[in-house]
Amino acid sequence: MLRITSMLLVWTLMVLPAQAEITPEVQRLSKALGLVEIVDVMHAEGIAYGDELAESMFPGPVSSDWRAVVTGIYDTDRMKEVAINGFAKSIAPADVELLTRFFESALGAEIIALEISARLALMDDAVDEANNAHVAAMIEDNDPRIALIDQFIEVNKLLESNVVGALNSNYAFFTGLVDGGAYEDPLSDEEILREVWSQEADIRKDTQEWLYGFLSMAYSPLSDEELMLYIKLSETPEGQALNNALFDGFDALFNAISHELGLAAAREMSSEEL
Repeated sequence: MLRITSMLLVWTLMVLPAQAEITPEVQRLSKALGLVEIVDVMHAEGIAYGDELAESMFPGPVSSDWRAVVTGIYDTDRMKEVAINGFAKSIAPADVELLTRFFESALGAEIIALEISARLALMDDAVDEANNAHVAAMIEDNDPRIALIDQFIEVNKLLESNVVGALNSNYAFFTGLVDGGAYEDPLSDEEILREVWSQEADIRKDTQEWLYGFLSMAYSPLSDEELMLYIKLSETPEGQALNNALFDGFDALFNAISHELGLAAAREMSSEEL
């Protein structure tokens, strides 16, 4: 599992990485992990985020032109191509067999289905708010499940990896704004870095809250024993390799998306001024 932030990508402007050889074994593992379905969720999240971004950055109501840009940018076929290609480049053949066996098992398949359904459910603001309140009550009551979630987060380095990823994405977004001419006096690289790092504490807080909410909802149907089996898998060399490959597979995608989002926002701002 990894936190997928909602961003945009102008595929026609993006230089795609060299294609990895996606073996049948890696294709099978990708299918078991639900990578195609995860990208579909990213598409839905991105369309919704496009409106939020427009409301926060541009005057007036969200334009149909902007919505059309967002819809066109989120080309799921290309997103799947880049994500799976990046994953294939990072995962070692020696790690595939054990991982495939786990995620094709009844428990592994259930875990993937639960993660995807939770992501979709949390797109509803009312569900998200109610879930956050439930998690806050769990923390206050010292619910033992929170300790297991903390262990899962620590083993998979989810908090640190997502914070670093978000900071890198924000840096790419600001450089996109600068490259797109959003500022009369362009920000220097030092100014961009200072602005990005000023957001670190808020990003860390939001990421931790999101992880608690997502993992609590996703894994609530699992018994403690089943969740411990997943944690044990994550502790193995193969589990660590999987986590690294998933982040590697999406990091380049996220950074390109953020940069192109900055370019698209700059263009939209320029058109608003004309």
